[in-house]
Amino acid sequence: MPTALSPCAVTTVTNKRKPQSPVPGQLRFAAPREPRGPPRLLPAVLLMAGPAAQHTPVPPGPGSPAVGVPVGHVGGLLEQARRAAELCHPGVTRKALNSHLRGTGLWFPVDPGADASLCGMAATGASGTNAVRYGTMRPNVLNLRVVLPDGRLLHTAGPGRQARKRAAGYDLTSLFVGSEGTLGFLTQATLRLHPLPEATAATIASFPGVGAAVACTVQVLQAAVPVARIEFLDEVMAEACGRYSGMGLPVAATLLLELHGSRNSLAEQQRQTEEIVRLNGGSGLAWAEEPEERGRLWAMRHNAWYAALALRPGCQGYSTDVCVPISRLPDVVVETKQDLQDSGLTGPMVGHVGDGNFHCILVFNTQDPEEAQRIHAFTQRLGRRALAAGGTCTGEHGVGLGKRALLLEELGQEGLDTLRSIKAALDPHNLMNPGKVL
Repeated sequence: MPTALSPCAVTTVTNKRKPQSPVPGQLRFAAPREPRGPPRLLPAVLLMAGPAAQHTPVPPGPGSPAVGVPVGHVGGLLEQARRAAELCHPGVTRKALNSHLRGTGLWFPVDPGADASLCGMAATGASGTNAVRYGTMRPNVLNLRVVLPDGRLLHTAGPGRQARKRAAGYDLTSLFVGSEGTLGFLTQATLRLHPLPEATAATIASFPGVGAAVACTVQVLQAAVPVARIEFLDEVMAEACGRYSGMGLPVAATLLLELHGSRNSLAEQQRQTEEIVRLNGGSGLAWAEEPEERGRLWAMRHNAWYAALALRPGCQGYSTDVCVPISRLPDVVVETKQDLQDSGLTGPMVGHVGDGNFHCILVFNTQDPEEAQRIHAFTQRLGRRALAAGGTCTGEHGVGLGKRALLLEELGQEGLDTLRSIKAALDPHNLMNPGKVL
């Protein structure tokens, strides 16, 4: 295998997991096992689809992915193809792919936090901390192999196609990315890879309030600082993450920033960022450039869910998200913070604010119906607040069951009817995740 690849590289990953004995009304998938030979996913999925399955819906049951598609494991490389196309099988995960790419000068930057299956990430339209610089899954998926509900095999950009841009027909790849398992089984993905940055630096900055932290984010972006990650924690989340990770963060609204570039360009980016942080009352800047230091910082951020749950031991969490235009982000975040306080809810806020996307992790007592009702009312207000600001009811988590009413408000009846027409054309028997999204 060559020691270095072109920056125009793409990689193809294949999804695989063997189904367990079926449980009525459920489809479960077994835990990953060591590979013992070439992938056998496609025949198995073709058997689950097609005429034999016309009256057997494929819902997501406990132990199966929420999107109703298999999540696989690493099964090894098939070959290093010409034109820097890397063919892998089966069901490669994000971390496994980047581990294999080590030493090539390339990486796959979409990072939702968990070590997720790449086909699962495509099905959910995954995003994460690097999206402000490198984009979400949608622009990073060049082609998909999909088993349709009637058993037909579809290559969304045509068999073997790896072009970075295309204007040939409808964009079927984007249709299936983020489809939440409602249109077919994603069994292979051709992904866009990116060059590794020469230098990386990360830092933490504390601010006097959430408004100042988010305003700083907007100004960093307006100054065209090519920030790679810019993550927001409100003071509740900062305290929780600091305590859970042992890093001892100040109890204040916080930004976590990471810059990528050459060594010379990185110094200028750091200077610009520091100036903007100070103008917004920020403090505590200390740049970490060693991988171990940066790893601890981002491990703290990726454990935000567990840190939030630790605020109320014995309770459960419910995470919701919205995304708004950057210009409206400060107002929407401040209003949401006030709404949380007025509602008496435990809901630390965290967000990929470089995209205008933020989350509330709502921790509540499932045995308290009144608190559960307050959480439902809050999430509906949050979704409508985002829509009123020209945003979307979900930037990452998807529609699922809980945001179907908000989807109608966002798209309108004509938009929803169009989605239903597409669903009916591809899945006329409503086999794939019935009831989800639509």
